[in-house]
Amino acid sequence: MWFKNLQIFRLNGAWDIQAEELHQQLARIAFSDCASSEMQSQGWISPRGNDLLVHSVNRQFLISLATEKKLLPSSVINQVTKARAAELEEQQGFAPGRKAMKDLKERVTEELLPRAFAVRRQTFVWIDPVNRWLVIDASSPSKADEVIKLLLKCCDKLPLEALRTKSSPQAAMTGWLAGNEAPKGFTIDQDTELKSANEDKSTVRYVRHTLEPDDIQKHIAAGKLCTKLALTWNDRISFVLTDNLTIKRIKPLDVMDEAKDKGVNEEERFDTDFALMTGELATMIDDLVFALDGEAQPASV
Repeated sequence: MWFKNLQIFRLNGAWDIQAEELHQQLARIAFSDCASSEMQSQGWISPRGNDLLVHSVNRQFLISLATEKKLLPSSVINQVTKARAAELEEQQGFAPGRKAMKDLKERVTEELLPRAFAVRRQTFVWIDPVNRWLVIDASSPSKADEVIKLLLKCCDKLPLEALRTKSSPQAAMTGWLAGNEAPKGFTIDQDTELKSANEDKSTVRYVRHTLEPDDIQKHIAAGKLCTKLALTWNDRISFVLTDNLTIKRIKPLDVMDEAKDKGVNEEERFDTDFALMTGELATMIDDLVFALDGEAQPASV
């Protein structure tokens, strides 16, 4: 298994926790299906479909947050409420008032909820107590915030802080493009986005397109800054770096060849892939932080 996105946090301080202890802490908010009257349910679920909330391989932990949400569009609620209001008006001879409409809408919602279809998604979290990283496979900071809030409720004295670098990704990526040279160990690929810092926010995007240095420098000279940049690390992993330090569209390259034919059964193959992924990504994150001039003074989550 490979994460597609990385929201990266620093475990700033010793957190010498064992898998069994972490399991017990996560069990405080274990996942359960949405009740008939609930719109959403959220909690920790086994990442491997067994009774363990923490999957551990070589002191690398994998956990998973499950979110189940009822699909009940407001348009459906409004449509049913409107029909019920029309019935009431016909019965009593006058239209329901504002408070009556509010109460009616609440009753309609309660009535429809048990019949609403529920969808479930899982958000995986990799915890590296050795190198002190916590990484969430989420494409947006808001999705990561859901995970962090629940983790802080469950885990005792979790020393979690947002990762900050001395050079901002935006400034660094703009500099790399301006000089047509990526930092050591990285190469610049064919996808990028440059956005104006002015109010008009004019944007230029290159998608699978050769980045001509003269064109790029003209955009930068006009005041545009790089907000997304596709990179490849050591010919092993390609990804897109964003200006808020999110890593997206991760794709392992030659790395996957090393995992072939390793592991006899599904469980062994999963563990092999997970060990390979965590080892590679931990090194890549270190190199990326170094390319951004190292870590800045931490800011607490």
